[in-house]
Amino acid sequence: MFKLSKNKEKQYLSELFEFLKIPSVSADPKYNKSVNKAANWLSKSLSNSGCNNVEIINTDGHPIVYGEKIIDSKLPTILVYGHYDVQPPDPIELWDSSPFDPVIKKTDIHPQGAIFARGACDDKVQVYMHIKSLELMIAKNSLPCNVKFMIEGEEEIGSNNLEIFVSNNLDKLKADIILISDTGIINNKNPSITTALRGLSYMEIKVTGPNRDLHSGLYGGTVANPINVLCEIISKLKDSKGTVNIPGFYENVQILSIDEREKIAKVPFDKDLFKKSIGVKDTEGEIGFSTPERKSIRPTLDVNGIWGGYIGEGAKTVIPSIANAKISMRLVPNQNWKKISSIFENHIQNIAPKTVRVEITTHHGGQAYVTPTNNIGYKAAHLAYKKSFGKVPFAVRDGGSIPIVPMFEELLNCKTILMGFGLDSDAIHSPNEHFGLFNFFKGIETIPYFYHNYTKLYKEKYF
Repeated sequence: MFKLSKNKEKQYLSELFEFLKIPSVSADPKYNKSVNKAANWLSKSLSNSGCNNVEIINTDGHPIVYGEKIIDSKLPTILVYGHYDVQPPDPIELWDSSPFDPVIKKTDIHPQGAIFARGACDDKVQVYMHIKSLELMIAKNSLPCNVKFMIEGEEEIGSNNLEIFVSNNLDKLKADIILISDTGIINNKNPSITTALRGLSYMEIKVTGPNRDLHSGLYGGTVANPINVLCEIISKLKDSKGTVNIPGFYENVQILSIDEREKIAKVPFDKDLFKKSIGVKDTEGEIGFSTPERKSIRPTLDVNGIWGGYIGEGAKTVIPSIANAKISMRLVPNQNWKKISSIFENHIQNIAPKTVRVEITTHHGGQAYVTPTNNIGYKAAHLAYKKSFGKVPFAVRDGGSIPIVPMFEELLNCKTILMGFGLDSDAIHSPNEHFGLFNFFKGIETIPYFYHNYTKLYKEKYF
């Protein structure tokens, strides 16, 4: 639909690099000014794209950027959601280039080049694709429907203020479909549409022993070591079969039919390439399920961080007073994240020895989500990928979580379509995060097809 000239491609990349250079890390207060700077940058970008009404809306946390282009109240309205905040770049020393100084490098998977920067795939480039797509449609006088943007700055820390904003702005956000590009495709030859997301429960354990760090020679063997205790607790959370050992954890897990599992098996998956891409000799996980099933339709539990005691240079022989761990549980349909958080806390307290004090913190979470494939939103996305890639897209379940998606459906009473363009190998949340140039420009090409397909199908259904 839109063929970009080389000059236009250079212009878009130059603008995008400005965005990526802003260290909008929502988790660390020292970046607060940068988060606000990113919001202001987005506001100007939306205005320049042709949005009529653009606002930066303050919350109790980081601001939400809103913009809209309303051309006719009788036409359907697409609400685009994204986020401009990014994960912390740590560990910095593992980056091959500065995380906030974007560079383009060629890789085996991205022979045309990829943009290396924190937030490249998750989610700045994918947000920017939508802004440029709108700009192109307006410039060519081919925008077929109304468009609204809601881009937040707290997705990476749980979207704590988004639900409040949505609840207070139901009329402003009224739409017929929600469009999100915060997911990916199988590979650049096999497009796919994400039809399900796992839920999330994110917890923290704090184990406290003596009232101070103790000399390990004078006290060793006489008191419980919080790090040892924490390791014992963690070791009991999963068994050798990859099963989570928390009573009631699997109580409501949705079991897929043989037919549904066969459909998953037909989706292209190269196990050897998967292992090579992350540098492991073999995979592991829950017995009885394939690797694609383990990372999409099955719940799991993983330690995301563990710390305590002395970790500096040289030796310091102490029994630490405190040990900590952060643990995430990815959940599947019918598992309630608040219930899972509760039974997790009860289980940890039950198995912890009386020689220590254990505190459990629930940080955030969200429900799993399944997108129907029989509505006009999915059909429009299916046709869009087919047109731009020249291949029929696969329907795939994703292992990641976007907790706000089920909240959108509950409050705004409309479905969400997940049209991502990243790859699993793009290292989101990790050092050397990147996003392919092919994917960037392919996204700008595909999104307008969705708008036109959706509007056409909407008119056929309602007029």
